[in-house]
Amino acid sequence: MDKRKEWVTSKTHRGVRYREHEARKHGVRPDRYYMIRFQVGGTRREEALGWSSEGWSEQRAFLELAKLKEAAKTGEGPSSLAEKRAAVEAKRQAEEEAEAARRRAEITVTDFFGQTYFPFQRSEMKAGQKAARSVQREDELFRRWIEPVIGGKPIKDITSFDLERVKKNMLDAGRAPRTVLYCLAVVRQIVNHARKDGIFCGENPVAHVRKPSADNRRDGFLTHEQADSLLEALGKKSRQVHDMALLSLHCGLRAGEIFSLTWGDVDIERGMLSIRDTKSGKNRVAFMTDAVKTMFAGREREGHNDLVFPSETGEKISQISQCFIKTVNALGFNDGVTDRRQKIVFHSLRHTFASWLVEQGIDLFAVQKLMGHESQAMVQRYAHFAPDHLQAAVKTLEAGMDAAKLAEEKKVVKLRP
Repeated sequence: MDKRKEWVTSKTHRGVRYREHEARKHGVRPDRYYMIRFQVGGTRREEALGWSSEGWSEQRAFLELAKLKEAAKTGEGPSSLAEKRAAVEAKRQAEEEAEAARRRAEITVTDFFGQTYFPFQRSEMKAGQKAARSVQREDELFRRWIEPVIGGKPIKDITSFDLERVKKNMLDAGRAPRTVLYCLAVVRQIVNHARKDGIFCGENPVAHVRKPSADNRRDGFLTHEQADSLLEALGKKSRQVHDMALLSLHCGLRAGEIFSLTWGDVDIERGMLSIRDTKSGKNRVAFMTDAVKTMFAGREREGHNDLVFPSETGEKISQISQCFIKTVNALGFNDGVTDRRQKIVFHSLRHTFASWLVEQGIDLFAVQKLMGHESQAMVQRYAHFAPDHLQAAVKTLEAGMDAAKLAEEKKVVKLRP
């Protein structure tokens, strides 16, 4: 047997052994592999150290042995190389985690938006949980208003003062209060996402921003003559847009509700539409006019789950065609109108539906149910379309007061002089 393969006990350093490599050398001598032997609590231990070429020597091995024996005696520190390696590894992991936490804490708003928040919103969109237009709008608001003010700031350091600057910039540029509120909502969602990821702590700074008052409700509506002109013009340009406009005008449906309508929701025989997953989160029923029944009967009916108004590629439509706005503008409905709330847009058709109902003397409670509003307060805006109806109510009250007064007078007994 080659003697260099046998373990040799050090003569000068007790507890240290080594063996020499049969071929490899370290300097002029064969490379040596060192090991130490010692007892802990009556149990003999052997710990492999390493080669001379890796920096080990009898002296270094003996010092390592002394450290382990001292640790075993005092109970302080690792008493084996395995424990020592575990301690070193634990320290390394702790340092890496601390560094990762530091990097997370310093991530800027722009980096977090681009690397985490926006990709998540896109995944929600692909899963059908968020509208494509909403995702696009958030990106536009971030690039135009949020990023220039706080994009380079660590997300953990955002303050309400920063957001007041965002708000001021938007208002100074003439942006509607409603748009400002939407922009602040985007910031709130970004911060909430960062808080969930452990990057932001504490209360959301958006909560301390004074919200601008906003009345963004559409007030523009069509007369019957204008509605007829619009439908006629749309019919010449696009049957799809014409039919969607007719449905909103005669049934009060929102654009999103029309886009989501499937043939399984359409009951021509009973003249009813099942409106599901509405803005309020509650399903409701809409009722067809004869014109709407004729429109549905004239369309090619597809499968139960197929969309009534699919896009050219068969997908769900995300926004109304520009054909509608171009037609409205061509008819001059928005000529001279500077207040955006007064402009005729697709949503104006739903507003017109409610206005016509009230003009015909339909009570606001019925209008509320037909529109799918959560509270009657949301339909109070239509009350002014029924001045005669309200005036008649006051006349009825007045007549009742006069009758009561007359009855009281009859009860009075006049005394003779």
